[in-house]
Amino acid sequence: MLDADFQHDKQIMLRQHLRDRGITDRRVLEAMARVPRERFVDPELWTEAYADRALSIDCGQTISQPYIVALMTQALDLRGEERVVEIGTGSGYQTAVLAELAREVVSVERHQALSQQAAERLKSLGYQRIKLVVGDGTLGWPADAPYDRIIVAAAAAAPPQRLVEQLADGGILVIPLGQRDRQVLQAIHKVGERVWAEPLSPCRFVPLLGAEGWAEE
Repeated sequence: MLDADFQHDKQIMLRQHLRDRGITDRRVLEAMARVPRERFVDPELWTEAYADRALSIDCGQTISQPYIVALMTQALDLRGEERVVEIGTGSGYQTAVLAELAREVVSVERHQALSQQAAERLKSLGYQRIKLVVGDGTLGWPADAPYDRIIVAAAAAAPPQRLVEQLADGGILVIPLGQRDRQVLQAIHKVGERVWAEPLSPCRFVPLLGAEGWAEE
């Protein structure tokens, strides 16, 4: 299938799944219009690439539904000059959306295979200013800290302390928090010594595994 074959589905995504559900940030909508979501899923899932649901990828992970990607990205309030760290590269789709909107993106993935696949996709699409690393996402990536924004694509019981420490003053951390099987998406704001949470939406993510996350079952 050619990119043009997906334009109808993409327009439905933008109108029904995003705008009609309250995604108002013009830059986020334009970024998601530019990123070819079909390039981040397996060919057998191409017909569902723009459906508003999570899709399976390798290593037991998922690519989040478009609405959740847009909601999380909108909550980051990106203006174009931010340094962002993403926890959970996955397919690389959210990484691409971030690269459209931020100055620099560091993406941490615990699965080497996923990180390599994402690197190949992102390179083929011409994305730059992205650094992909393999490691324990619950520990962030201290080598390049602090970050203006942090986005976590897996669920934790509480915000990992290392991530809060790596968040710059005035920064925002977007993360799903709750139990392993259901969570609430939260925007954590940090100003000086004050840290507070803004609830965004009920959600359901795979668990965040690692030293400051859930133990692997």
